[in-house]
Amino acid sequence: MKWTDTYDIAAALADAHPEVDPKTLRFTQLREWVMALPGFDDEPSRSGEKILEAIQMAWIEEAD
Repeated sequence: MKWTDTYDIAAALADAHPEVDPKTLRFTQLREWVMALPGFDDEPSRSGEKILEAIQMAWIEEAD
């Protein structure tokens, strides 16, 4: 997975952290969790606020 695979990342995060409300997550924690996902293989420097926000929004949609 790459940073731009927002929906795949969101689904993987929802599976890995079902007890977490993604609305309460800080971007620093979100970034760490994304980079720790199995199958994630992208440069840490490619993440930014916009991409993290897109992942968070996709996760919120996944959780609903």
